Amino acid sequence: MTTTPVHIPVMLERTLELLAPALDVPGSVLVDATLGLGGHAEAALERHPGLHLVGLDRDTDALARAGERLAPFGDRVDLVHTVYSGIRDALAGLGIDQVTAVLFDLGVSSMQLDEAERGFAYAQDAPLDMRMDRTTGITAATVLAEYSEAELRRIFYAYGEEKLAPRYARRIVEARVEHPLERSSQLVELIAQATPRAVQRAGHPAKRVFQALRIEVNGELAALEAALPAALDALAVGGRIVVLAYQSLEDRIVKHELASRTRSTAPAGLPMELPEHSPEFRLLVRGAELADEAERARNPRAIPVRLRAAERLKEAA
Repeated sequence: MTTTPVHIPVMLERTLELLAPALDVPGSVLVDATLGLGGHAEAALERHPGLHLVGLDRDTDALARAGERLAPFGDRVDLVHTVYSGIRDALAGLGIDQVTAVLFDLGVSSMQLDEAERGFAYAQDAPLDMRMDRTTGITAATVLAEYSEAELRRIFYAYGEEKLAPRYARRIVEARVEHPLERSSQLVELIAQATPRAVQRAGHPAKRVFQALRIEVNGELAALEAALPAALDALAVGGRIVVLAYQSLEDRIVKHELASRTRSTAPAGLPMELPEHSPEFRLLVRGAELADEAERARNPRAIPVRLRAAERLKEAA
């Protein structure tokens, strides 16, 4: 019996509904590029007996727990320790040329949020680590200790969309002269003291700073910008992709990439579209879908989600 904690996968039914036509074909292969605890993957394997799963995750703890959960499926599962931008190399290493489906469930995982010692949650005191892969890379504490005021201001603006970025960056640089910022409670207290009361009433003042640090530490946006084209290129004709994004920066990247792949390349003014100019993909949903009210009430982590999906229509020219 597995000891893996069971979390509710976000938009599970809608995700599997959109992927189903691609999971039912003979020899189907699903790449879960953000495996986490394996909730989406387990449900897909149960419902599609012919499906083979390739699960990717940079978090070795998540891979171990997902491995326990998915062990009953035996050789129908391959797990790979990699950032999702390594999807091309992961598939090549398994001898897989094309896949029929890809899933991205972006952002920080339930496990990472729930384990206080990981330092992702501003509501819990812990060392400021924030690495999704604790085997490599710099920690959030290192960023706070070594980045210049200008660099801190940049990441708070760019990755947290934080209007008070200059104020927070200045206070951090001033504070670290006296003592290093090594725990989340220290950073939360500093931000709270630097935040005007009127702004504090609009939500937790540390939320955007913690998001910015997490994205910087893990290189999340750069990885996503590399991963999406690679994932789309790996899809066979008829293959489908579903992406769940939880903040506007991720969703903007997904929206832009899918828009570029679903647009005709025909020059303006042509009386008719030639086959070679027709789009490679078609969108499966209009805009970004949200979780319904029932799921949002049942699972608060579904509140910010934005789902986008597409299907491959033809091979690249």
